Amino acid sequence: MTNLSQLHIERLKYQPKLPESLSGGINSLEMLTGNVTQSVRDQEQIKGLFPNTYGKPEITFKKTPDVKSTPQVNVGVILSGGQAPGGHNVIAGLFDALKSANPNNKLYGFLGGPSGIIEGKYVEITEEFIHDYRNTGGFDIIGSGRTKLETEEQFQSSWNVCKNLNISAVVIIGGDDSNTNAALLAEWFVKNNADIQVIGCPKTIDGDLKNEQIEISFGFDTATKTYAELIGNIERDANSAKKYWHFVKIMGRSASHVALEAALQTQPNITLISEEVEQKSMSLDSIISYMTDIISRRASMGKNFGIAVIPEGLIEFIPEMKSMISNLNDIMAELEKSGELQNASSMNDKFSLVESRLSSENANVYSSLPSLIKSQLLADRDPHGNVQVSKIETEKLLIEMITERLAKMKSEGTYSGKFSAQSHFFGYEGRCAFPSNFDADYCYSLGYNAFALISFGLTGYLSSVRNLTESADKWIAGGIPLTMMMNMEKRHGEWKPVIQKALVDLNGNVFKKLEDNREDWAMNDRYLFPGAIQYFGPSSVCDRTTVTLQLERAKTPIGV
Repeated sequence: MTNLSQLHIERLKYQPKLPESLSGGINSLEMLTGNVTQSVRDQEQIKGLFPNTYGKPEITFKKTPDVKSTPQVNVGVILSGGQAPGGHNVIAGLFDALKSANPNNKLYGFLGGPSGIIEGKYVEITEEFIHDYRNTGGFDIIGSGRTKLETEEQFQSSWNVCKNLNISAVVIIGGDDSNTNAALLAEWFVKNNADIQVIGCPKTIDGDLKNEQIEISFGFDTATKTYAELIGNIERDANSAKKYWHFVKIMGRSASHVALEAALQTQPNITLISEEVEQKSMSLDSIISYMTDIISRRASMGKNFGIAVIPEGLIEFIPEMKSMISNLNDIMAELEKSGELQNASSMNDKFSLVESRLSSENANVYSSLPSLIKSQLLADRDPHGNVQVSKIETEKLLIEMITERLAKMKSEGTYSGKFSAQSHFFGYEGRCAFPSNFDADYCYSLGYNAFALISFGLTGYLSSVRNLTESADKWIAGGIPLTMMMNMEKRHGEWKPVIQKALVDLNGNVFKKLEDNREDWAMNDRYLFPGAIQYFGPSSVCDRTTVTLQLERAKTPIGV
């Protein structure tokens, strides 16, 4: 690269920190074996599907004065799924670890995600090649993709490519679906005596790939700090202009961790949590009533402004919307196959056609929606035939329905304020940001640790670095079997083994922090302005991890 910003130049100089156990290099490690494991649920089914890789023990590493030599090996690496800040540092850590173990080791990056290993598209990663990518965001070093590794033909092709390059281990950097595929590939390689190891690394900014051993997925820290900066900026603007309500939809379809963390960092007036909506069976109408009540009460205090944070996946957690969308997905497949939808002469005709096919209850829900949302629900489906929820402008739906409710209240004499709203969606803004010091260190450690797992001959493991609320030297490096995180779920009508998603714990410290402060934050302007990510300065500021992780690891509730 020749076009580097000043920040880029400075970040290239940053040397990520490692756990003490890894600081002596791969050749000075001792492996400690823990208890044997089992899957989080559906133990018999998972064991039956993964007979060769199920029930393995947890692993940790410690430094030893003994220095061993390691044979020369070639390793392949894949970036899979959506981007997350720090992916480049996982590869940098992996590269540095394998070169420190044996300078003759080689690292191949498969291009464009999992399809690269199937099609044999790759690049050899060298020191010169990787240099300008250290401590930077994005996945552009080798690209990413969402191809599934699940068929016999794909596994066989992957094996052939690895044999041609003399690759004996593959590292897959991805989220829950990607690491489910890593588990399937590892099992297939063992079953077929391929002598190729597979190691996963936990990535997703959504924060829903975690457990006791995987305390946080990489990228979550940087993304939430990026979103919090933007929300803080908007809060400052709202507090200055004092005339707008800002509705901020924020990434996180399957879980609300991102919205919750961003809210704890900025303290907006309203924060919706999808898991709470589902648990309480809140209807769309009750959500509107809740938000309108806060808006009305603030208006009575002369505050016709505020901030509402809304998780991306909210609409699928509202019971009547979830039912309607499920019904809609089924009939859309039929309508598109028959060509009836395409032949409808106008959008209103399409609305009528859909309503005529939905169940009466779901048709009533659909017909009650604004035209904008109804049309978005009929837009192109995802590869599985489902509504693309990220394209549903939930924030605009809420604004329109609240506007109607407030107009009615004004006509009844129960509301006399002014309501003017602005909508925002923060998603791509956080996926490729320069990683925070925490993510730079954590990702580098995950990659370095992945090669430690390889050096001890392990397969079907996920790189685990924990004790993350302590300084980096006190982090605990090791690995857990991928099957340990699995359960059976119904996907496209069939039961499949998948890594279990971690949803917001409504009984945990993190949600309790929001719950305990909701009324205060709603009526009083307790806005926090976190500003940009800090890379230099006191370690208590620039190396600190998320509020979520601090609260989760605290024995008693703690402040922000």
